[in-house]
Amino acid sequence: MAQEARPDVVALDLSMPLLNGLDAARQIAAWERPPKVILLTVHAEDRYVLEALRVGVRGYVLKKQAAADLVRAIREVSGGGVYLSPGISSAVVEAIRSPQSAPEEPLTAREREVLQLVAEGKTTKEIAVLLGVSVKTADAHRTRLMQKLDIHDIAGLTRYAIRRGVIQP
Repeated sequence: MAQEARPDVVALDLSMPLLNGLDAARQIAAWERPPKVILLTVHAEDRYVLEALRVGVRGYVLKKQAAADLVRAIREVSGGGVYLSPGISSAVVEAIRSPQSAPEEPLTAREREVLQLVAEGKTTKEIAVLLGVSVKTADAHRTRLMQKLDIHDIAGLTRYAIRRGVIQP
């Protein structure tokens, strides 16, 4: 929809089905003239905030404050600024001060997409349809994902997806 409508600002939910907000933001950032992205979420943890900022999100709004913050975030972001809900700033500062750097993302965009779909309970056939590929290709994606992560069952992939914030429990 955003590609067709070409808005100046897009609000995404971190927990969207089929393609989570972070991966959608990654895809949007690759467009020729991308809109500015605001992410709505319940997560105030630094790993989510930092990853969102890394992928180009310009606004990070906590859902519990969304009514008060969303209009302010849209104004700030559309004017070229960055908006973080109150309380998020401390998470960013603590993450920067922390000697530990965030772990690198081991998966490609396609692998994250497949991981999310598997964790949401989609069958290989459903994944193939959703991704517009053959069943054999979808199965190959899932097999490579399992090999790369050294996780060999759906329950393990689902736990990994929850820990990495790809899906919500």
